[in-house]
Amino acid sequence: MSLRVGIIGAGIMGLSLAQRLSSKGAHVTLFERERQAGGLTTYHDYGHFWWDRFYHVILSSDRHLIGYLQEIGLGDRLRWSPARSGLYAKGSMYPVTSPWELLRFPLVGMIGKVRLARTILACNRIRDWRVLEAVSVEEWLIGLCGRRTYEAFWKPLLLAKLGEQYRRVSAVFIWSYITRLFSTRDTTAQRNQLGYVSGGYRTVIRRLEQLIEEAGGTIRLGTAIQGIEPAPGGGLSVRWNGRAEHFDKAIWTGPIESGSALAMQGLVSVGPSSGPVEYLGVLCPVLVTRRPVVPFYTLNLADPEIPFTGVIGMSSIVATDETAGLFLTYFPKYLSSDDPQLKLPDDKVRQQFFLGLRKLFPDLQETDIVALHINRAAKVQPLQVLHYSKKVPTVVTRHKDLFVLNTSQFVNSTLNNNAVIGAVNDFVQAHGQSFVGEPGRLPAEPQTAHVS
Repeated sequence: MSLRVGIIGAGIMGLSLAQRLSSKGAHVTLFERERQAGGLTTYHDYGHFWWDRFYHVILSSDRHLIGYLQEIGLGDRLRWSPARSGLYAKGSMYPVTSPWELLRFPLVGMIGKVRLARTILACNRIRDWRVLEAVSVEEWLIGLCGRRTYEAFWKPLLLAKLGEQYRRVSAVFIWSYITRLFSTRDTTAQRNQLGYVSGGYRTVIRRLEQLIEEAGGTIRLGTAIQGIEPAPGGGLSVRWNGRAEHFDKAIWTGPIESGSALAMQGLVSVGPSSGPVEYLGVLCPVLVTRRPVVPFYTLNLADPEIPFTGVIGMSSIVATDETAGLFLTYFPKYLSSDDPQLKLPDDKVRQQFFLGLRKLFPDLQETDIVALHINRAAKVQPLQVLHYSKKVPTVVTRHKDLFVLNTSQFVNSTLNNNAVIGAVNDFVQAHGQSFVGEPGRLPAEPQTAHVS
């Protein structure tokens, strides 16, 4: 008889974990409070086509993610395109993809360009990221390349990724970003390559749902967990929708803080820290048009009057036959997770958005626009503030059959699906054998949860 395993949270982490464990013979039930699996990687109906709710891209160096896509039979659905980056400042757009374009970038002098290259080299040479935790990303970048180069080049990038919260982030953020981004250089074609799965992450999510169900697993969508309790004789009782279901083991994939339900029920203890983990949220209008809006995949913005923090030209890398011949552009604005702007009515967001759109793209006509969709999420990624690895609470389970795996423990990488799959790989390697065996074993001593 297979072990019964309950997994709470059906984002990419929960889905891939459920697939891996069910393939080993565990009987898995996956719980998700939303009515659609995928979490932040889920998909959206844009009217004429389906695509990702928030923008995602695969780098050629994402070995964990690419290997996993091949493992689940989606390797032949990977598509690759050259990617271009741009920067908007003083009313103009400048390409900043290639070394030649950087040399021609007019807002930074020759000395600044040398310092810019030195900054990138410095990031690639650093192996111990902990040395960067004590210095802010702004202070570190200014020290390496000077204020003028920082204001012209790095600050817009930080705004695009972190919004105004960039001032509180450590230099670990830019180190992890640069080392991941600059590993995408194709040594043959000498160009950056970005990838996606044909059909978007909807293809990935549906494939994982299929594999889980084929292995005998169950996915319960629209199901909020009301509690988890130790069960008599071993295992855990998961309460949902007014009923209780017994599992031999359970895995929690969401954030856990001192006031969470798990902590209050005594199943976990949260070690001392300087406060709860802070998260960034995102307000993300998505524009569907009849013609291209921007020639770049990423356009960083150095203009405080524009009401979004960046522009993502998804159709610069995604073939238009994926999007019904239309063009898809994301306009994210990153905010603190408790920022009131995240709760603005759609009408207010639309009004502010079109003011910024007209300034940035004055040639775009009303007849070019097919639709505007407004997506938002309150908790997108943990904010890697100074000394972040020391601030992350230590989670200790008080029941041997309860495990915790979540993204708040990513202390030396940006949040991305490659890091998520890497964490799942580590979990399965460390704990996979304990999910294969006879059910009904009795609880043992408390253990430290595996977290990544």
